Amino acid sequence: MLIINSDIYARVAVQDIDMLTKIIEAYDHLGIVSTLNRQQGMVIIRGTVDTRPELLKILVNLPFPLETIENK
Repeated sequence: MLIINSDIYARVAVQDIDMLTKIIEAYDHLGIVSTLNRQQGMVIIRGTVDTRPELLKILVNLPFPLETIENK
């Protein structure tokens, strides 16, 4: 059985975590943002295999910088 990880790990400025959460929440049912390390701006965006491509499009067009981190 093939399992594809749909989680997106990212780093944003601490002051942008709340805005990122609000933007992703505004797109109903695409994903959920959780903070992994607030001091470092590390977040995880949990989506599905189906929503991952759309989430990635949103993330590259945010009004603030966001760095995606390769899944480990």
